[in-house]
Amino acid sequence: MTDGGHEVADMAEAGTDPALSYEQARDELIDVVRRLEAGGVTLEESLALWERGEELAKICAGWLAGARARLDQALRAEEAAEAAGGGAEREE
Repeated sequence: MTDGGHEVADMAEAGTDPALSYEQARDELIDVVRRLEAGGVTLEESLALWERGEELAKICAGWLAGARARLDQALRAEEAAEAAGGGAEREE
């Protein structure tokens, strides 16, 4: 940001990067929030940071939704296996 805000503009132009891991997106989002809270940036820089933060939040939400879906699927499979195995044990 010491180069007249080009770093902020570059972040905004980068757009949403689906190749970012959850941890990378979360860490960058934390940095964006920290920079916004610290102030001292122009309105244009603040808007670019805000937009990047929104994109990063969407990436994080996507990762979390995917993780939730995987957990739900695993739990359903476990319940189905228990139901199939549990019925046989009760008959004995």
